[in-house]
Amino acid sequence: MRSTGRLTTAVVGAALLLGCLSGPAASQSTPTADKRVLVFSKTAGFRHDSIPDGIAAVRQLGATSGFTVDATEDAGAFTPSNLRRYDAVVFLSTTGDVLGDTQQRAFEDYIRRGGGYVGVHAAADTEYDWPFYGGLAGAYFRSHPAIQPATVVVEDRAHPATSALARTWQRTDEWYDYRSNPRERAHVLASLDESSYTGGTMDGDHPIAWCQNYRGGRAFYTGGGHTKESYADPVFRAHLVGGILYAVGEVRADCRPEAGYRPLFDGTSLEGWRQAGPGSFTLDDDGTLTSSGGMGLLWYAASGFSSYSVKLDWRMSGASGDDNSGVFVGFPPSDDPWSAVHHGYEVQIDATDVPERTTGSVYGFRSADLRKRDRALNPPGEWNTYEIRVEGERLRVWLNGVKINDFTNTDPVRSLRDGHLGLQNHGADDQVSFRDVRIKELPARGD
Repeated sequence: MRSTGRLTTAVVGAALLLGCLSGPAASQSTPTADKRVLVFSKTAGFRHDSIPDGIAAVRQLGATSGFTVDATEDAGAFTPSNLRRYDAVVFLSTTGDVLGDTQQRAFEDYIRRGGGYVGVHAAADTEYDWPFYGGLAGAYFRSHPAIQPATVVVEDRAHPATSALARTWQRTDEWYDYRSNPRERAHVLASLDESSYTGGTMDGDHPIAWCQNYRGGRAFYTGGGHTKESYADPVFRAHLVGGILYAVGEVRADCRPEAGYRPLFDGTSLEGWRQAGPGSFTLDDDGTLTSSGGMGLLWYAASGFSSYSVKLDWRMSGASGDDNSGVFVGFPPSDDPWSAVHHGYEVQIDATDVPERTTGSVYGFRSADLRKRDRALNPPGEWNTYEIRVEGERLRVWLNGVKINDFTNTDPVRSLRDGHLGLQNHGADDQVSFRDVRIKELPARGD
């Protein structure tokens, strides 16, 4: 398991503390770690008066979350040698054509070599004639109504930019409409409820923050940040620093496009679920299920599944990383949790165990690719996302968007072709939380 001595341990806590800080006057913040961010705020069109507040906020976020910040409006900074110094570039309310052809080529190469991009607000109102940038940003600005309150619907609560948010977020900003919907190309983190304000024109599907893996690099965009007040808001600052930490590669997230899933557990109801064996799960106000006691199993009894992709978010509570749980698949209906153990397969959650029994393993049968697992795994206290895909007798596992296991069953007693799924509550000393369990049924296929 990789070290948990990271740049940040709690995005929300950092943001709350940041509200009291003021930005340094110098052009470069004091280095606090080996991650480095360039804030670029050149404008060739409308200029937001919130840009100085945004730069100051990113400096403060860097000082407390452990990354060094430089800021510039000089397009000459976009050279191959200079860009190599940075783990991410923040386009902070840039507008119009801000880079020349040579500078564009340097930035394209930087992204292809694994660089990070953060677009804030008017970054979507930038470089309309540069297709690479349009793909990187995810969508171009079209129009906006007046500044007003709106309801932001948080779609992904595992990504570090949104993991601290409730399922809805009430805030005031200038809400952009976009020329295209990025949902098919990017992973939408949050969207606007167009019924909560006036002037939205995206027909009820209105992404406002998203992330993606783009041409070898990492990209995060948020439509918030028009107002000066945004950068003094601890919640928006937590959202912004989470996006930056993802872009610099310090925290991992599944940023593949997601469509066609339906909820099995959406945080409000356990309809269709049943507890087998001792122990239980508690349902918190924030829509999180946390294991208690055991060894038992909370299983989805309403139906079984034969060919599907199930996604869910999970988090260990203890600082040691020694909490134990797992996701069971392919077992017959039973109120005996040992039926799942003997007739199904467990995708394990316990990063301190031996290879065939550690996080990402098919417990007792196949270890995860530990090198990939360690690089993808977020530490205790932070959310991770599993995708478990069952097709025929093949079981594959993705952790935060990285494939870490590929297993094929050959035991007819444990056939994956038809079965239920469940969440384990392992024991009194193990506290693991789950939320946002969703499933997409896939066409049946052979092996």
